[in-house]
Amino acid sequence: MPAKPPAADPVQDAPVTTGPEHAAAGVSAIGHAMKTAQRQMGVRRTALTLLRVNQPGGFDCPGCAWPEPAEPGTAEFCENGAKAVAEEATLRRVTPEFFERHTVDDLAGRSGYWLGQQGRLTHPMYLPEGADRYEPVGWDRAFDLIADELCALASPDEAVFYTSGRTSNEAAFLYQLFAREFGTNNLPDCSNMCHESSGSALTETLGVGKGSVLLEDLYRADLIIVAGQNPGTNHPRMLTALEKAKAAGAKIITVNPLPEAGMERFKNPQTARGLAGGGTPLTDLFLQIRLGGDQALFRLLNKLVINRGGAIDAPFIRRHTTGFEEFAAAARAADWEETRRATGLSRTDIERALAMILASRRIIVCWAMGLTQHKHAVPTIKEIVNFLLLRGNIGRPGAGVCPVRGHSNVQGDRTMGITEKPAPAFLDALAGEFGFDPPREPGLDVVDSIRALRDGRVGVFFAMGGNFVAASPDTAVTEDAMRRARLTVHVSTKLNRSHCVTGARALILPTLGRTERDVTAAGPQFVTVEDSMGMVHASRGRLKPAGPHLLSEPAIVCRLARRVLGELSTTPWAEFENDYRAVRERIARVVPGFADFETRVARPGGFALPHAPRDERRFPTASGKAHFTAAPVEYPAVPEGRLLLQTLRSHDQYNTTVYGLDDRYRGITGGRRVVLVHPADARELGLADGSYTDLTSEWTDGTERTAPGFRVVHYPTARGCAAAYYPETNVLVPLDATADTSNTPASKSLVIRLTPTTAP
Repeated sequence: MPAKPPAADPVQDAPVTTGPEHAAAGVSAIGHAMKTAQRQMGVRRTALTLLRVNQPGGFDCPGCAWPEPAEPGTAEFCENGAKAVAEEATLRRVTPEFFERHTVDDLAGRSGYWLGQQGRLTHPMYLPEGADRYEPVGWDRAFDLIADELCALASPDEAVFYTSGRTSNEAAFLYQLFAREFGTNNLPDCSNMCHESSGSALTETLGVGKGSVLLEDLYRADLIIVAGQNPGTNHPRMLTALEKAKAAGAKIITVNPLPEAGMERFKNPQTARGLAGGGTPLTDLFLQIRLGGDQALFRLLNKLVINRGGAIDAPFIRRHTTGFEEFAAAARAADWEETRRATGLSRTDIERALAMILASRRIIVCWAMGLTQHKHAVPTIKEIVNFLLLRGNIGRPGAGVCPVRGHSNVQGDRTMGITEKPAPAFLDALAGEFGFDPPREPGLDVVDSIRALRDGRVGVFFAMGGNFVAASPDTAVTEDAMRRARLTVHVSTKLNRSHCVTGARALILPTLGRTERDVTAAGPQFVTVEDSMGMVHASRGRLKPAGPHLLSEPAIVCRLARRVLGELSTTPWAEFENDYRAVRERIARVVPGFADFETRVARPGGFALPHAPRDERRFPTASGKAHFTAAPVEYPAVPEGRLLLQTLRSHDQYNTTVYGLDDRYRGITGGRRVVLVHPADARELGLADGSYTDLTSEWTDGTERTAPGFRVVHYPTARGCAAAYYPETNVLVPLDATADTSNTPASKSLVIRLTPTTAP
């Protein structure tokens, strides 16, 4: 048996720093992964479990959405993937006796790290109105409680059904079907908080709100630009793909305010060179950009390409695009001095980037939340599309747009209909297949759901996975909004902050994890997921469930639907719960690209969903062509004595799940309340390395938010910029500070002042 979880909450405000590392993975990554896994699972369970991750016949990693290669390695997982698996397959248990010992107020005073370390939930738990702690409840009673609240609402739109990215395709399809039969499109999801800006920009410009590249395209590229992304921490298996691309001759430009160890050098732990040698340098050109300057950079690059005679793909532009002349006029107005102010980059560096671009026929641009969480995120991504369209780099092997999604099935959830703004064609297909009239009015996204809870317009909040409270912006406002609900329900595998911030009544419904066997009366079941590049494949858990009282997510949805909808629904919910093949049959008839679903997903590696721009150079926009756009260039203005702050993850973290208190690649151990500041900026502000400061965000409407007690770390970030971990800094992001069009929280360009304080 592994060691018991920590009994006391560790001190988190006294970190030790040693300076950033300059290489990622290697022997140390193996050691850290195995140490964590064995502490949670024990030696034998570790070996049996990790060898099945991302393997044919195995289960999909519950961490990131990076795709599996055609021939996966024996250890097709990364350090953080091993940690994610270990926390799900842990032998630690959170039983009813645990809740007897801890009041909700006690749990609310604990850190997210401590809560997550307690282990797997084993029983449905209920917090009655006025009670101070959860108590065990039977499944039938739990469904009755939810149904009573839902059926008592004045309108179905007074309920919100949230989804995290870990939900399978089958569960997501059933979940949205239930919500829409109930009568609402209030289906916010974690995409609203991360890649909604990508979907908005790509849908408008290319007609498809997903990336256009497959894994094989990276190996064919001449140039890969990685902007606003840290693969070494957030998608470590991407480093293996970049190493392979380098071996095939690709060059890599990294655009980031922070130097990241993984993009400097990768020590592949599955090769001799990675274990015993120096590894592979990945970045050929590092553009250390100022936060929020990416749109200005790509606008100037577009001007320089246009002005270089013969550099654009004129036949492609004439045949496949519209809006070029208006865009070109805006691009020609780009100015070197304004670009320098926006980006902090030198003319020499930009000209070096241009030379690499002009020498490359096949270009891929990858990005993540470093681009999507700014006020001007959507026009920034549109400018990247302009950049690729200029030289015909859409619909060409080895080229295209590559938004790298986070959680393992966040893209699949959206494909299955988890969205507050469903397409009319999707609703028509649902109506034809299931014989009901789905609601047509747009529902609430994440930010609007919080507003509705705050204003008393929503009474029931139901979450299928995730940690909504910790993931959302404006922490105090979000928590107060959740407490105004009549009932909050969370389908979960482990404890998190959201279980401690409840409505008048609350339920925790424990569910199976990806690693566990799912057996119904029809026999062993499997589920499917879609990765970041539109590949759909099967996932089969093998471990004995954490307890006899767990239900699968499909079973939870189906039983709830039967209890709430009753005879009003003709949907065969009992059949769907019993046999997931029946669910996939309906998906195949409703969702484009899933024809012959059962047969195709049985093939090793699964299958690729169609993508018209990539597959046919066909653009399903209103005009039938790809759209050049000409948005004004925007970038944050920073008053004297202030810095721009980005929120980010530590290396011991995935989304809001904190695996430990170290950030090894950035040289920080034993704590999380740190702010990374360039030494020259820190000196100008009078902040010594190791001193403490309060962080206060300032907004143009006069709004301020403060996060107290952060240790200053002198760090080689871009001048004028700073960085700190979320969710600790979510408090600094007002609910109304969102990206234009996408309504995504603008967490990557916060204007802050730093006020010296004493150590906690």
